[in-house]
Amino acid sequence: MQRQWSLQAPGEPEAEPGGEELCEQEMERLCLSQQPVRVLPYAMVDKRFIRQLREPEGVKTSCWQQWRRRRQTVGRRLGEAARRLTRGCGLWEGALYEIGGLFGTGIQSYFTFLRFLLLLNLLILLLTSGFVLLPLVWLRPPDPGPALNFTLQCPGSGHLPQPGVSKFNNLLWNVFTGRAFNNTYLFYGAYRAGPESSSTYSIRLAYLLSPLACLLLCFCGILRRMVKGLPQKMFLGQDYRSPLSAKVFSSWDFCIRGQEAATIKRHEISNEFKMELEEGCHLLLLQQQTRAQRACHLLTYLRVNILIGLLVVGAISAIFWATKYSQDNKEESLFLLLQYLPPGVIALVNFLGPLLFVFLVQLENYPPNTEVNLTLIWCVVLKLASLGMFSFSLGQTVLCIGRNKTSCESYGYNACDYQCWENSVGEELYKLSIFNFLLTVAFAFLVSLPRRMLVERFSGRFWAWLDREEFLVPKNVLDIVEGQTVTWMGLFYCPLLPLLNSVFIFLTFYIKKYTLLRNSRASPRRFRASSSIFFFQLVLLLGLLLAAVPLGYVVSSIRSSWDCGLFANYLAPWQVVPELVALWLPPPSQRILYYLGSHAFSFPLLILLSLVLTVCISQSQASSRAIRRLRKQLVWQVQEKWHLVDDLSRLLPEPGSGDSLGPESPVSRGSRPRSFCPGFPCPGSPGPRPRRPGSSLEDPRVARCLSPRP
Repeated sequence: MQRQWSLQAPGEPEAEPGGEELCEQEMERLCLSQQPVRVLPYAMVDKRFIRQLREPEGVKTSCWQQWRRRRQTVGRRLGEAARRLTRGCGLWEGALYEIGGLFGTGIQSYFTFLRFLLLLNLLILLLTSGFVLLPLVWLRPPDPGPALNFTLQCPGSGHLPQPGVSKFNNLLWNVFTGRAFNNTYLFYGAYRAGPESSSTYSIRLAYLLSPLACLLLCFCGILRRMVKGLPQKMFLGQDYRSPLSAKVFSSWDFCIRGQEAATIKRHEISNEFKMELEEGCHLLLLQQQTRAQRACHLLTYLRVNILIGLLVVGAISAIFWATKYSQDNKEESLFLLLQYLPPGVIALVNFLGPLLFVFLVQLENYPPNTEVNLTLIWCVVLKLASLGMFSFSLGQTVLCIGRNKTSCESYGYNACDYQCWENSVGEELYKLSIFNFLLTVAFAFLVSLPRRMLVERFSGRFWAWLDREEFLVPKNVLDIVEGQTVTWMGLFYCPLLPLLNSVFIFLTFYIKKYTLLRNSRASPRRFRASSSIFFFQLVLLLGLLLAAVPLGYVVSSIRSSWDCGLFANYLAPWQVVPELVALWLPPPSQRILYYLGSHAFSFPLLILLSLVLTVCISQSQASSRAIRRLRKQLVWQVQEKWHLVDDLSRLLPEPGSGDSLGPESPVSRGSRPRSFCPGFPCPGSPGPRPRRPGSSLEDPRVARCLSPRP
């Protein structure tokens, strides 16, 4: 290597010792490194030269190393081909590419989020079908026995038939309310199984653990996507700014040949520049604020947040009373309208609430970014609080939480009005899911479409002000998160609700795509894809936690219905777990499991988790300090390189002087090996110093250490 490196062309000036030492050190490091050549940040010519240095002539590699290298190369190429094939045959790839090019990555991330939720629901459906439905059909459980004769005297029994309603309307209404599927596997009451000691596969345990496993898998998937979608500025620091020059010179895809693809790519680059400029202007405005202005804004925030908080409290109170009134007046003649009273009130609250929030925020003349962020936070609170209050009001009415009734004292739930309370809760969640989808269809074809047609048909100041509907990404995300949260809440009461939600999400994709391309205009505020994905997953994670808390409480503490379902003979569904542990496991294993579930094990576990958390925090802080030191070191290396350039430019002869040896021949230039130099300039690093008059930076010895790398 030393011999090859010291070759010089005849007549070439002698290389400077400082630059040659630096290049030789880099060459030695590359030769001794075990890093694959393909991941090195060098040109293809340099990579071939590095491979030749690592495998000098006369030294042959073993057959095992050659076979291993070929296997790795073939495996890598097959993996890349499989990934390209998957992307090409993926669901909605062409539509997502078109949307991303025309409207930006922020709106594209919403449709990608729809695809993620569709795959998530299909996974839940696959688990439920594989562990519950198929074994249930295969084992053929016994027919359900006669219903229990309640000795409790109830003021009324059964539901009175609705007078004046035709049979067809009754059937159609039962489909919309879910009563037509009460005896199917859509709801909890249709699942039956024999005693646990009579079979080797426990349907009850599978039915109990399937929702919990689905929630756990969804939590892991959401957390993984949330970490992948973290904004890069959280890791790079607040002072990091990506240079616009990199986007200007490296954004275009030179493989594009069609005119349509070129137009989409131009729109995409334009949207990226708009987002960068908006973020820069917002940061500049924040830096120019004085302390008095910040204090005034803080007081204004408090006042607006208090008013909006009072509106949220009033909204969730309306949801509570609507749900309570709907459940307490089932025998009234207006029963058909009361069935959809809670979903209607929830939809009305979620429609009027954001409008009032925007009105209150606009009164204070906030900047656009602050206005959108404040409104968005309260919309998330309103959506989740409305679902939480709906769940609580159902629990108070059906399970008598905080109420005293004779039937509740005897059976643990309102047995007079809800003989199979799991089916009743499943029907409410089924109606809420149906209503949300019908509302999406109605807004798309009864509001957005006529509005677009009127704006295109008429001209005038009013119609110009009205314009097309603005496609708001946060609003659409909150709507789809609400539907997914309802699906998670109904996993125990309505196991096939993910199938229904999958159909709704599939249709929603095409409805929203039609609305975006035909009836709507893009929002003037651009959303970055990384920030949008992180926000979507965060709201979805909050919805998952909102669904998991009531489900955990019901499974562990609430008594099951006496005359329907798999857990009719159990005080709580979780009691099937200790029964199966006693039947299937030997006494030593039982004692171990009982110890793991006792309070005596919780204290060591808490101490262990505290130690692990302390170690993780310490490692994170140490990594942050190391990253800061590496940044400083990188800037220092770049500065040292420019110092070296200045020194070389001073020592080299000026062009046109008498001691010049003439131009370098192409042969000598091609015979010299390429050199490598560490510490390439990075975004945010100081630029080169101004070149002195007469300095020659085009000399080959300087160009070798400053050669650009891809």
